[in-house]
Amino acid sequence: MPFDAAPPRLWVPKRVLATPAALAWPEGAAMAERAAALGAELVRLKSDRLTGLPDTYRDAKTTLALVVAPPSKRRPQPIPPSADFRFDLAAGCPAHCQYCYLAGSLAGPPIIRAYANLPEILAELPPLLGQGRVTSTDAARAGEGTTFECSCYTDPLALEHITGALATTIRRFGEWEAPVQLRFTTKYDAVEPLLGLQHNRRTRIRFSLNAAGAERFEGGAPRMPARLAALRRMAGAGYRIGLTIAPILPIAGWEAQYDRLLADCAEALDGIPDPDLTVELITHRFTESSRKILRDWYPGSRLEMEDAQRSRKTTKFGGIKYVFPREQMASLRRGLEASLAGHLPQARRLYWT
Repeated sequence: MPFDAAPPRLWVPKRVLATPAALAWPEGAAMAERAAALGAELVRLKSDRLTGLPDTYRDAKTTLALVVAPPSKRRPQPIPPSADFRFDLAAGCPAHCQYCYLAGSLAGPPIIRAYANLPEILAELPPLLGQGRVTSTDAARAGEGTTFECSCYTDPLALEHITGALATTIRRFGEWEAPVQLRFTTKYDAVEPLLGLQHNRRTRIRFSLNAAGAERFEGGAPRMPARLAALRRMAGAGYRIGLTIAPILPIAGWEAQYDRLLADCAEALDGIPDPDLTVELITHRFTESSRKILRDWYPGSRLEMEDAQRSRKTTKFGGIKYVFPREQMASLRRGLEASLAGHLPQARRLYWT
C-alpha cells in the first residue's frame, strides 16, 4: 500500500457562531480569525446564549460554535477502559458516520462546539496526577502513567486547523515532567502541524480504522490509506501509536477484510523504531435512543440495527445496549485476535468490548 497521501482536505464550517465570552479569550479570537480566513461566515452573537441554531442535520453539521466551557464541562471524568480521565477540547464532530457514538450522548442539534477557555481546561489536570483507576493503579499499564483522554466527545484533529487546541495540549503534556500521557483518537489525517512538536513521548495518537467494507458507513472522513499514511508520519515523528479498530462489523468476508487491514497497519509501521503500539478492539453496539437518532439522521443507511440480530446487555448504569450475540462475538474476537497476533505480535491489546 502506498503511503504518500494526497494533501488533507480540511473541514470548513459554513457558519461560526461566536459568543462574546469565547471571543474574550485570545484562543477564541484566534479560532474566529482562522475560520473566517477559510471562508466561513462569522456570526458574532450578542450574548453567550447560543441562538439561531439550525433545525436540520445537514445545517447543524456545518455549524461551529465558539463557546466557553462552564465549570461542569471542565471537570475531568473517569473514562474506563480507555484512560484514567477524560477532558474535552470540543464537543461534536464534522464526520458523518452512520454508527456515530455521539448520537444520544450530546443534546440538541449536532453542531460542533469548540471551547475557547483552554487554559482553564488544562489547569484542571495536574491535581489528578496519580488519582486514576485505569492506568494509575493497574500494574499492566502503569508504564503509561496517569492517562488523559481528550477525544471522548469529538475528533480534535478534525478541528485542529481552526482551534489549535490539540497542539497546545500536546506541548503542555510534553513539558509536564511527570508520568502522564495524553491520548486521543482520530479518523483524520491532517497531522502536519503536530509532527514537529516537542511531545516527549507523552502523547499517544490512536487512529480509528476499519475494514474496507465498513468504510461506506464513514462519510466525510478520510479513507483508510490516508489514515495509514498519517499514522506512519506520526510514528516517524516519535509519537506513541494506537490502533482503535472500531466498530467491528460482521460484514461479508470479514475475516479476510480485517486481516487485510491489520496487514496494512503492519506495513505502515514497518521500519519504525518502537512505536509502543497498543490496540483497542470495539464491536458495534447501539442503544434505543441512539438508533432512533441515527435513523433520523441517515434514513437510507444499510447499517444493521435490528433487535432480532442482537443481544440485550445491561450497562453498569442500568441502561440497555444492543450487542452481537455471544457466539458471533466470540467468532469475531477469535478472528481479530488471530490476525493481530499474526501481523502485529508486538502490539499490546488493551481490551475487547
